Amino acid sequence: MQVLDSKQYIDQLKQHYQHYFDQAGRKNVLDKGSREKLHPDFSVLEIPPNKRHGVFTYCTVGMSADRIDDNLIELFAFSPKIDVKLVELMTYCASYHRTGLPLNIHHTVNIGQSWLDNSICDHGFISLPYLDGQNLELFNFEGNEIHCYWLIPITKEERDYKIENGCEALEQLFEEKSLDYINPNRKCLVTGR
Repeated sequence: MQVLDSKQYIDQLKQHYQHYFDQAGRKNVLDKGSREKLHPDFSVLEIPPNKRHGVFTYCTVGMSADRIDDNLIELFAFSPKIDVKLVELMTYCASYHRTGLPLNIHHTVNIGQSWLDNSICDHGFISLPYLDGQNLELFNFEGNEIHCYWLIPITKEERDYKIENGCEALEQLFEEKSLDYINPNRKCLVTGR
């Protein structure tokens, strides 16, 4: 499948996010690093705290614009504060997605640095948006169903746990240990440190 009109895709995806959160977002374009893998109109939408979530939400806009396969996804992540690191993280994921190894549900990414502040979470896990459901997850465009998935910051040990035990086991660990997904200072759920 192929998204034919990238400009319409990007405009309507932005409207999808803003309608869901009932909040206008601020467009961010990373002004450093390589952009050749990204769609020329790619941006990261920063949505301020709102009635759905009392935190900032960073959403990719155009990560899957003009893709010609079945990996039509966009990502969002939550943050307790405004931070350019989230724009960098989402841009990095979008760039990686547009290589020969596209991202999709239950994949993990190595961020290569703390996702925020001095957090031990330096990886990300792509999950269903359990806190929001299909009203946020599903974006329909030109007969295509695009999935907006939640990028959850995790530790290397949690990533290794997922590889050894499967994604359902990792999500069960999140639930059992009450994952504090918005806290950059949280401890690893596997090691307790």
